Amino acid sequence: MLSKINTSQIDTIRINFDTEALWMLNIALAIIMFGIALDIKIYDFKRLINKPKALLVGLLSQFILLPFLTFILILIIKPYPSFALGMMMIAACPGGNVSNFFSKMAKGNAALSVSLTAFTTLICLIMTPLNLELWGSLYEPTNKILKSVSLNPFEIFKLVLLILGIPIVLGMLVNHYHHTMAKKINKLLRPFSIFFFLLLIVIALYDNADVFKNYIHLVIFLVIFHNIYAFVIGYLTGKSFKLDMRDCKTISIETGIQNGGLGLLLIFSFFDGLGGMALLAAFWGVWDIFSGMLLATYWGRKRE
Repeated sequence: MLSKINTSQIDTIRINFDTEALWMLNIALAIIMFGIALDIKIYDFKRLINKPKALLVGLLSQFILLPFLTFILILIIKPYPSFALGMMMIAACPGGNVSNFFSKMAKGNAALSVSLTAFTTLICLIMTPLNLELWGSLYEPTNKILKSVSLNPFEIFKLVLLILGIPIVLGMLVNHYHHTMAKKINKLLRPFSIFFFLLLIVIALYDNADVFKNYIHLVIFLVIFHNIYAFVIGYLTGKSFKLDMRDCKTISIETGIQNGGLGLLLIFSFFDGLGGMALLAAFWGVWDIFSGMLLATYWGRKRE
């Protein structure tokens, strides 16, 4: 497929995403994570620490197996280098902001979903730059890209801390000291923040209609397959550790719904919107909402 176009054009693709839009995405992600944290209680952590098996399996699936098995997939299919690095970026990100909603729809373990989102968001401060640097450097075509941009993992850490870490901590503090107020805020904030995030995606699609029309065929099957691959990894990991069906569904959704918004933010902040990476991450951000809705609807209607 790539042979039919000039591959040198792929990384010159420019997603129309200016500084103002980038700040809006930053704010949207921060608001969403603050809203998620308003649902998180210290008790949730204590309960999972007392019975940590499901939580540890979820973290294993998301931060160890998904990046590693994405690397293996890349070695097998050998996608275009910036597409490969985009896949690694997505696999290195924490769970997406709508995963909690989909877990509830799927009749999964809502407490596990919220706790996994909290843990993975905090852990991603270290694991996202670490996984991207590790697996990206082990594959020669992506290693060349990493060297060309002089990626600094500490700079990624600072950005993720600002956009995700601080809002999570603030939200948890509000919930802990002002629980009633947190419930009232979250009742208004959660639907607004998700709507705002989806609106940004719609605007981005509209502003980049020509880009998607001309180039989406290059990544559509890659993204769909990688996304299904992630769902399967999460589900089979839960099954292999003999977790119940509710936990398996939750871990599958948490592994398959990655934070494409964070991936895009990092790509524009550190890779100057590199065409192949940005195209793949942008389509992932749209597709995994659609696929998550389908899977959650199927599981939610299926009799156990």
